[in-house]
Amino acid sequence: MPSTYDVTVPLAPGLPVYPGDPPFEIEPMPQPESAPFKLSRMSMATHTGTHVDAPAHFLPGGATVDSLPPEILIGKARVVEILARERIERSDLEAQDLRDDLRVLLKTRMSGQMLKPGFQEDHLHLSGDAAAYLAQAGLKLVGFDYLSVDRFGAADFPAHRALLGAGVVIVEGLDLSEVEPAEYDMSCLPLRVAGGDGAPARVILRSRD
Repeated sequence: MPSTYDVTVPLAPGLPVYPGDPPFEIEPMPQPESAPFKLSRMSMATHTGTHVDAPAHFLPGGATVDSLPPEILIGKARVVEILARERIERSDLEAQDLRDDLRVLLKTRMSGQMLKPGFQEDHLHLSGDAAAYLAQAGLKLVGFDYLSVDRFGAADFPAHRALLGAGVVIVEGLDLSEVEPAEYDMSCLPLRVAGGDGAPARVILRSRD
């Protein structure tokens, strides 16, 4: 029987955010005592938690999150495990033979780290050459298990630019710690923010057994 995995990091106070981004906040809104319902107010950046990067994130005039084709966000996805400790190189990805894949989710030592407080500046990242390889391989979506595919402090953001410049959708902040490398059916549903450079998303994987 197929298994279902929610690989979304819960939005909760204390969730790590990229330095400079506002923290996630949620608070109840005052209501009359007679009100039969509750309302809450949320505050966060568009790239909080598990989220989608649209090309508009880095490219002036690039596609916005509300215009991303659903057929890119939904369909077969392959989870591959990368054992690199500091940086994912092109050779790490070439060994995975990704030529026939449209959607690839990279499981690394960072999976599960989004559930711990504080941003990890030494997080694993993609080299620019590795990102260029993913774009050249014809992928349409790349998932990653921390808040940025680029090295923290990289002023030119080569991985983002290589992927988004080729029209590759990036999904960051996944938690793949409970998922084995294999093929899955994926549903990645970002909030449809009009003109948005990105948006938080719910990402579900279903085994293809």
